[in-house]
Order: sequence, then structure tokens, then C-alpha cells
Amino acid sequence: MDRTGTAASVSRAASAEQLRPGDVVVVTVKRIGINGEGIGYFRRKAVFVPGALPGEVVKARVTAVHPRHLEAEAFEYERRSPDRTEAPCPVYGPCGGCQLQHLRYDAQLRAKEELVRESFERYAGMASPPIRPILGADDPWGYRNKAQLRVGVGRDGPILGLYAPGSHRLIEMPACAVQHPVVNRAVEAVRGALREVRVPVWNEKTGEGALKSVVVRASRADGRVQVTFVTAGRELPGKNALIRELRRRLPELASVAQNINPDRTPLVFGDETLTLWGNDRLDETLGRLRLRLSPRAFFQLNPEQTVRLYDTVLEAAALTGRERVVDAFCGTGTIALWLAPHAAEVRGVESVAEAVADARENARTNGAANAFFFEGTAEHWLAVWEKKGFRPDVVVADPPRTGCGESLLRTVLDMRPPRFVYVSCNPATLAKDCRRLLDGGYRLEWLQPVDMFPQTAHVECCALLVAG
Repeated sequence: MDRTGTAASVSRAASAEQLRPGDVVVVTVKRIGINGEGIGYFRRKAVFVPGALPGEVVKARVTAVHPRHLEAEAFEYERRSPDRTEAPCPVYGPCGGCQLQHLRYDAQLRAKEELVRESFERYAGMASPPIRPILGADDPWGYRNKAQLRVGVGRDGPILGLYAPGSHRLIEMPACAVQHPVVNRAVEAVRGALREVRVPVWNEKTGEGALKSVVVRASRADGRVQVTFVTAGRELPGKNALIRELRRRLPELASVAQNINPDRTPLVFGDETLTLWGNDRLDETLGRLRLRLSPRAFFQLNPEQTVRLYDTVLEAAALTGRERVVDAFCGTGTIALWLAPHAAEVRGVESVAEAVADARENARTNGAANAFFFEGTAEHWLAVWEKKGFRPDVVVADPPRTGCGESLLRTVLDMRPPRFVYVSCNPATLAKDCRRLLDGGYRLEWLQPVDMFPQTAHVECCALLVAG
């Protein structure tokens, strides 16, 4: 029987194409998918089963039929994996922020290595991609330095949480197992302050109310906390009382900011940010770097693993002090500044003006006189600089999940820098872009996976490509 108590008989369909939603299949799970789901096969058609693990045999009810795969929900386990474990989070599953808490950490690492391998086999056509052993975290819990939470209304007042996957149903977050303890304390303080002051919450259906989201960031350098309230308009009713209450509840508070986002959009931040109290930036360190982070500034969520990732980038760049380096998606400049002491000159390019301003300030803070930052796209600036006689020895790219884009790849192939160091959070687009570079004459030396986000299906990877 399935979880509703209904008798469930296995489908006798001769082919997967005959299956319909509601049919029952028996699936042996072979691997973990890119979203953390278990993947098995029925009559040679892939079946995606959330929560199922490699080696498990499950009875699952088909929930959706697609041309190339089926989606199904497991309701009975005929064989369970020895790697299965109890997830510690009370809202694991409904929350959707983590996908692998029910898988032992050593098995998570193996699964993520396999994700990289499968991506390069499938999208780059490489039978044996040169993958190094993944760099796992010393502590796979309590690593996140930032919480980005939607605000809703509950029985006792405002609640903070995440939308359940594929819905706008808000799941209230208790203390989160992957958030740093300081972040959890700060979120609890914000929740209490909001309930005390009764700030009107924005209603996405009617457009009424003020408060949409709360972003909390904690510094590993000094334990101080930056809180940003995202509102639908410039008005934040009760803001002075809210700040007083927050200061009372959270001694670690360093700053309170307001970001204005009037749009109905899944994007959290709008373009305008106001400092309501305290410093306009949060002091942070990353290895030897000293950083000052504005509320919207991008900063890696797992500082300990970020050091491992950036050291891998430094190894790939193989700098001797004479090289000219371009960081093609520099953000707030952290990779560029990590490389600057080892290079003759580093130039970073970023399309977001606020991030460029942060990068320049970070360069001044760290005394990096050989680091320069430019607003725009890397392909534009590389062409401009080439006309002036500047050709990089190393190009580093850490693009969005969508990849580098054809324009930048074409520019790199035209200029042929001796080393191209590619950092990616999406193994599929990394493999596709590497295939493009391999076809253009580059050689893939190695791939280094790094587990930046334990308990999730995400895997970061650094690839070193050398011009042939």
C-alpha cells in the first residue's frame, strides 16, 4: 500500500511511454541527480525519485511524465542504502534548502565527484575526465554565514522562512543546521523584534504592507552581524522602535540597512540600499584578506571552503610574480585580491557597479596597488586592452550557473591566454564550456571539485585549461 493506504500494484506497462501519472514502478536507484534526487530507470527511461539514494530499491508512484524522464514519489523501500542517515533538521524536506541531509557525508562527497564525472562524460565527451579527489569540509554543519529569508504572517505574528520547493508556501525556519550559530541567534532576534514591533508584512497578492524579506550576515572576523530589511517601498513603519528592539536583543549587531525592492520578482534585492543604523559595511576576513561588505555584496557563504577553493585557483594560475591576470567575473574582487600578491598585475571585470566599488575599496584596504577593477564585460575590456598592448597570461572565470557565454569563450579562443582557470558551480555548463575550449585547442589538465555546500546537491569545481 502507498502512504494513503491504497493498494498499489506495479505497472505492467511494456514500455515507459505507456506510463501515466498514478502508475506504480519499481526502481533501482543508480545515482544522485544534479538536484539531489535519486535517478533510476524503468524500461530504459530515467526516473527521478526525490529522497531515494543509490543502491536503494523503491516502489514509486509516477507523478509526472516527460519526453525524456519520469518523476515519481517513493512510498515503499524494498532495500535501503547503508549510507542513509537521519536528517537532524525538523523541516528537512518541506524547506528545500538542503537535499542530502539523509545521506552520510562521505557518501555525499562520492556522489558529488560522480556528478562532475557524469557531466564531463555526457557534455564534454570525455571517457576519463582528470578529476582529483573532492575537497570536503572539516565540519559539514553550521558553515553558512548568511541567511536570506522571506517574511510572512503566522498565528503569532511575522514568521521568517523559505518557500517550499515549487510553491509560495512559506516554511518557517527554526534554528538551521547549516547556518552558523551566530546567524541562527541573529535570526531569532530579528523574529522576536518583528513580533514585538508588529511591522506590517508585504502581501504578494494584494501588494499591501511593507516588509518582504530579511537578510542576516555574520562576520567570522569578529562575530558582528549585519541585518538588512527588504521593503516594497521607502516606508518602513516602526523602524526606530525596530532598531531599538533589535539592538536590545542582539548585542552583536553592527548595522541595520533597508533595501527597497518595489518589483514583484523572485529577486530579493532592489537597486537602492539605505543605512538606517551603524556602519554601512561589515568587516570580514578571508585568509589574509580584510574585506568590507555592503549589504548587497556577494561573498562566499562558506569561508573555510572558500580558502581551499581560492588556493586551488592560485595553484592553477601558477604565478611567479611576472604574470598579468584578468578575473573575468570578479564580483567584489576576492579572487583577484587572492592572486594579486603573486602576480605583476591583476585586472578584475564586473558588470555590477556596486560590486566594482566594493572591489576597489577592498583593494585599498589590503594595499593591493597592482589590482584594478573595471565595470562592464570581460570580452569588451579584453578587446580594448589588446589594442593597447595588454594581453593576459592567465584568465580566471567564475561565472553564473549559466556559464561563460559564447562571446567570452570566443574572445578567449581568439586571444589564447596560456592558462584559463574556470571556477563553476554548475558541472553541466562547466563541461559544455570546456568542450568548446578543448575544440579550440586548449587541454584540460585537471578538475578539482570542492564541497562548498555540504548537505546540498551543489558542487563547486575548478578546472585548469592550458593552451596547446
